Amino acid sequence: MAKAIKKVQKFTVSEEEQRTKDLREVEDALVKNKQAILQTLEIMNHMQDKGILSLLNGLFGQGDKVLDIAVKAMDKPENTNTMKNLLLLLGTLGMINVKQLEPFLLKIDAGIARVADYKDTEEKTGYFDLVKSLKDPEINRAVTILMQFLKGMGQETEPYEKTTQDTPEKRANQTKEKTLEKNE
Repeated sequence: MAKAIKKVQKFTVSEEEQRTKDLREVEDALVKNKQAILQTLEIMNHMQDKGILSLLNGLFGQGDKVLDIAVKAMDKPENTNTMKNLLLLLGTLGMINVKQLEPFLLKIDAGIARVADYKDTEEKTGYFDLVKSLKDPEINRAVTILMQFLKGMGQETEPYEKTTQDTPEKRANQTKEKTLEKNE
């Protein structure tokens, strides 16, 4: 049978050996990431040349004062409204389907290019010219697209609106509508 272990000897690494091991590990990491480190140093050098590092150093050194000024500036009503509008705009941009918008933007770009070529002209367009131009397939297509766009702009969007404010008038109208629905 085996004998029980009565005394456990701890394996200790001297400080010098640990330091050598740590330096070797850091050296290996530096060699492995050489390209990234050199690019980072190049970026830091450009930032130093442009004075950005000095600016950041000053900002972080005076962080409390800078933060206090920023908070006071944001506390003004016009800046608060600006932030709300910016957030609303970002939210709206997130709702836009770019795949649907792309063909429309290409058509707008083509229209702008044609207008740039046509520039200033003395030619006048009369009522009959407008009616005759509707026979042109390109113009007819553009008018049809414009009418669909206007129809879309005119449709009811209130159920989709996130920023509609609950005003007394609106509450009164909602109450009237609910009363009418109950009576029907």
